[in-house]
Amino acid sequence: MVTATVFDASEALLDQLRQALGNGTPLRIQGSNSKAFLGRDSAGEIIDTRVHRGIVSYDPTELVVSVRTGTPLAELQAVLDAAGQMLACEPPSFGAGATLGGMLASGLSGPRRPWAGAVRDFVLGTRIISGTGQHLRFGGEVMKNVAGYDLSRLMAGSFGCLGLVTEVSLKVLPKPRQCLGLSLEMPAERALARLAEWGQQPLPISAACHDGRHLHLRLEGGEGSVAAAHDRLGGEPLDDVYWTRLNEQQLAFFDPGLPLWRLSVPHNTPALELPGEQLLDWGGAQRWLRSDAPAERIRGVVGAVGGHASCYSHGLLDSPFQPLAPTLLHYHQRLKAQLDPQGIFNPGRLYAEF
Repeated sequence: MVTATVFDASEALLDQLRQALGNGTPLRIQGSNSKAFLGRDSAGEIIDTRVHRGIVSYDPTELVVSVRTGTPLAELQAVLDAAGQMLACEPPSFGAGATLGGMLASGLSGPRRPWAGAVRDFVLGTRIISGTGQHLRFGGEVMKNVAGYDLSRLMAGSFGCLGLVTEVSLKVLPKPRQCLGLSLEMPAERALARLAEWGQQPLPISAACHDGRHLHLRLEGGEGSVAAAHDRLGGEPLDDVYWTRLNEQQLAFFDPGLPLWRLSVPHNTPALELPGEQLLDWGGAQRWLRSDAPAERIRGVVGAVGGHASCYSHGLLDSPFQPLAPTLLHYHQRLKAQLDPQGIFNPGRLYAEF
């Protein structure tokens, strides 16, 4: 099963890369540019992935889809929805034209992340144009144990610094039979304690967010299990559109104002003492912070509990992503040198050092 709009532009993309290698011209990988506000600015000639698009193969019975990375995310989601299936990691779009390549490059996952997995957990294989001018294939279309690290999953969250991904094979899942949103009024500290308690129990929770006053929950599963959980937890009904608005940063909390930070902390981390307003997502593992506090203070508090902090307000910092420890930076640089020895792809987008 494939979409009506399918176009293989891999040779044209390779030709542009080879010309760039010959001229020493850096390339800025771009789809719809919906994630341009993330990370550092990257100079270079634009290499547009949107010409390379379409669903290459899709077998609903096998729960596997292979897609060219210039394909609009909404197009794939519509095909999956018609078959009663979904991308369980709930990747945000941040724009109507968002592509599969942007989804993979940013590695961002939605409210279901702690219960279903991240983008990288659903990547089975990729095709990649490397900085040496080769069109390589990694992984496959089935889940299996492999020796060594899976390079395909390294592409999730790499922001195009390791190569241009032309195709990705993904595991998809059936949509839940029943979905119910609930809202319970309680303070953040109590909400975090309850979530830690419920995490040890067989409750069909698939999303949990605290907005400063209310704990919002999403229950998914069979009708019986969802109904039983509702009876036990109580709460007022919550419109399903809430989770989309949260995922796409369309809630009032995300209105422009103070700088926006994304804090990633271990599960069961207590409330953080930071100035500003917080919104707790992923059951407390992902926290959004609106604050004009210095970056050093924010990262110091988050680092003390084993987490990291990234600034989502473009241009505010030279290093918007959490700075890497020297050893980790060394390994990142070695990997970059292997896959993109001339530093052609998205130089400096993640960090100034590569």
